[in-house]
Amino acid sequence: MAIDISLGQDQLVVFEVGNEAFGIDISSVQEIIRFQQITDVPRAPMHVKGVINLRGKVIPIIDLRDKFGLAQTEETKSSRIVVVDVLGSTVGMIVDAVSEVLRIGTDQIESPSSIIESYEKYLRGIGRLDERLILLLDLERLIPEAGQLKAVA
Repeated sequence: MAIDISLGQDQLVVFEVGNEAFGIDISSVQEIIRFQQITDVPRAPMHVKGVINLRGKVIPIIDLRDKFGLAQTEETKSSRIVVVDVLGSTVGMIVDAVSEVLRIGTDQIESPSSIIESYEKYLRGIGRLDERLILLLDLERLIPEAGQLKAVA
C-alpha cells in the first residue's frame, strides 16, 4: 500500500519582493516569464502597470512593489512576471526574483497576525521553514479586481 506523502502539504512557488519571501499555491501559477515591455493603460490603478501580449493574449500586469507600498527599483536580470489564474482571470505579477518551488506541511503554516498590518489583509498564512518565514499570499484578496481584469484573447 503506497502512502501519499503530499497529504497535509502545500506546494508553493516562492518569490521575492523587496526583502521578503512570498509564496503562492503552485496550482494558481500558469507560467513564469522574463520581464518584458509593458504597455501603459491610462487611468489604471497605480499598482496596475499595464498589459503585455503573451502569445496573442493581452494580460494585465500588477506591480507587487506598488501593491505593498514598497519603493520602486529598476528591473534586473532576476526580475520576473509570474502569470497566475485569479478568479478565472489571467494576471501577471511583477516580482524581483523567483527563488524556488517547495512543499510545506500544513502544520508549518500559522495564521497571519494582525500586527503585520502592511501585508495581513493579503495573507492566508505564514510558513515556517527552519529559520525562514514565507508570507503565503491569498491571490483573491491580493487582486480582488481580477474578475474585471479579464485577459483579452
